[in-house]
Amino acid sequence: MNNVLVIDDEPAICWSIREALTDRGFNVDSVGSIEQAWSRLETFEPGAIVLDVRLPGQDGLSALPDFRQRLPDVPVIVITAFGDLPTAVAALGQQAFEYVTKPFNLAKFTETVERAVSQSRVTPERTQTEPITSALIGRGQAMQQVFRDIALVAETDFPVLILGETGVGKDVVAREIHRYSRRARESFIPVCPAALSPALVESELFGHVRGAYTGAVEGRAGLFELADRGTLFLDEIAETPLEIQVKLLRVLESRQFRPVGSGLEKPTGARFIAATNRDLTKLVREGTFREDLLHRLKTFTIVVPPLRERREDIPLLVEHFLSLGPKELAPAGLDPSFLDEVQRRDWPGNVRELRHATERAVVLARGGLLRREHLPSPLESSVPGAPTDVDQELLQATIRWARAQMADGNLGDDSRLLARFLQLAEKGLLGEVLSAASQNRTLAARWLGLDRTTLRTKLKQLFGESVDTP
Repeated sequence: MNNVLVIDDEPAICWSIREALTDRGFNVDSVGSIEQAWSRLETFEPGAIVLDVRLPGQDGLSALPDFRQRLPDVPVIVITAFGDLPTAVAALGQQAFEYVTKPFNLAKFTETVERAVSQSRVTPERTQTEPITSALIGRGQAMQQVFRDIALVAETDFPVLILGETGVGKDVVAREIHRYSRRARESFIPVCPAALSPALVESELFGHVRGAYTGAVEGRAGLFELADRGTLFLDEIAETPLEIQVKLLRVLESRQFRPVGSGLEKPTGARFIAATNRDLTKLVREGTFREDLLHRLKTFTIVVPPLRERREDIPLLVEHFLSLGPKELAPAGLDPSFLDEVQRRDWPGNVRELRHATERAVVLARGGLLRREHLPSPLESSVPGAPTDVDQELLQATIRWARAQMADGNLGDDSRLLARFLQLAEKGLLGEVLSAASQNRTLAARWLGLDRTTLRTKLKQLFGESVDTP
């Protein structure tokens, strides 16, 4: 049946959907509220329903169970301009055919409607007893995809592999999967194999019996046993020793594990979630990660985008971090220069770095407006000693520059290669830091770790500026 009922109070949305679907042979009718929809359904028999979340009177999500009950064979496509994780979970958990955020691509949306009309889905409902807020923040399309993935996989028991750079919130995604699953009342146990003693990794994961090794005066349950019926989250899975990877694969496939020193196997019902910021395919080629374990983990993969690819979410994240801070330190507001700066930066440390920078700014603002100068310099904000992708790019660029200079064959004793390199590097660094500091030399000098006189001298040497400029 090619009838489609659109329930949306925005005439422009209804018009655009009608135009797109009519061109594909659909008969489209539209109404602006749930009450109008029930009246229209007395004479209009749809093959699919397009349902907006925010409607006058009863909202779309609260009406979704009624549609599923009264029209169990009619697929419902939920659309919204205000998507978040609870909305995605509520929609897909109550058996919406699909969850789509506005603005959407009409061609892809039409394909979704065609799929919906061509099949029906009759599955038990999952009821949401109370509203839930989420620790994941975002309204952009990148995070909407993450929300949708979480909503789809949470109710299953499949292993999940979460990929993303350091600081994007992979652990938060893992907790949200657990939170929206049937296991929510059971234990969520996070562990980072790289943080465990290499000699005790196996014992920590699988437990041991009394006398298994020197000092094992009594038996101890491992994390797989403690997480039974709950979720075991292995962070930085790429750092797991190869000999432990073999045993993890066996547990995933057989749902059995053997404590250290025991001849008997125990069953485990734990759900397995892993995360890494490494390229596992590359590690497989290098021989440091098992290919069979990677294939088993990739049953369902969620990629968490870096902050630089979701800049539209940065103001939301800042507001969220401010709401978590102590009320006595709450700032008077956000100066436009602060928001401009946080949205301009790439944040190599991602959400974690942004949070720390916001908290620092709150302390420095002392109840006043948060301004650009309250942010740490881009150089200060990175974790000391932890190379970022940008650091690696700089290193590789330096190597290429050095090779190019030496390839000329004109290097003599007085070539002053290092001096030329430092001059180029200092010129780029000082210019960018000054720009970030809005030409405030006192602030720029502090960020660079120089006194103001030294900075002025360097600027004169590099840019030919007068030392008496402000």
